[in-house]
Amino acid sequence: QVQLVESGGGLVQAGGSLRLSCAASGSIFSINVMAWYRQEPGKQRELVATITSGGYTNYADAVKGRFTISRANAKNTAYLQMNSLKPEDTAVYYCNAVVRALNRDNPGSYWGQGTQVTVSS
Repeated sequence: QVQLVESGGGLVQAGGSLRLSCAASGSIFSINVMAWYRQEPGKQRELVATITSGGYTNYADAVKGRFTISRANAKNTAYLQMNSLKPEDTAVYYCNAVVRALNRDNPGSYWGQGTQVTVSS
């Protein structure tokens, strides 16, 4: 089994910063891509940022220049540094990882439980 646990969400004023963490644990052989998604009530989940095991990153246009994704491979952990936050960034943020688990031939996609980020105006 593989588990992802997010932390670091909360309430912040517009213009402020938050740092989210996503720790993967369990029967992990390797982790390929790690990503952050977000979802507002009544809307589809949308991709925020991705990072490969080699450190290549990709961002949604809405967060480019404000958010930075990073990872510590030795800790199986990904981070999302969010600066210059706006009220429209308010959402539940989910971590996703493509993991090759021990004793499994094919990688699987795993999700965390989500962490609430609220930006007040």
